[in-house]
Amino acid sequence: METLNEKLEGKKLELEYPCNWCYKVIASEKEALQNAIKDVINERQHTLTDSNSSKTGKYVSMNLDLLVHNEDDRKFIYDALKKHQDIKMVL
Repeated sequence: METLNEKLEGKKLELEYPCNWCYKVIASEKEALQNAIKDVINERQHTLTDSNSSKTGKYVSMNLDLLVHNEDDRKFIYDALKKHQDIKMVL
């Protein structure tokens, strides 16, 4: 049986822009995560919703939904979130 990864191997994700995109953002504290997102996207319209927290409470995650205008815009936001000192991971 062929896996999904095998089916998609060598194929590029094709999106029609502009489109809504969701980033899952993980940090140690909710308030620091919210502030980091504000630092990255400024006044850009977005929706931020709670996602999960780890069993021990060490990490929290939130979903950041916003309109991305093109591939460069989507990647720029991803990279900027990933590089922020208060953000542990971006999916």
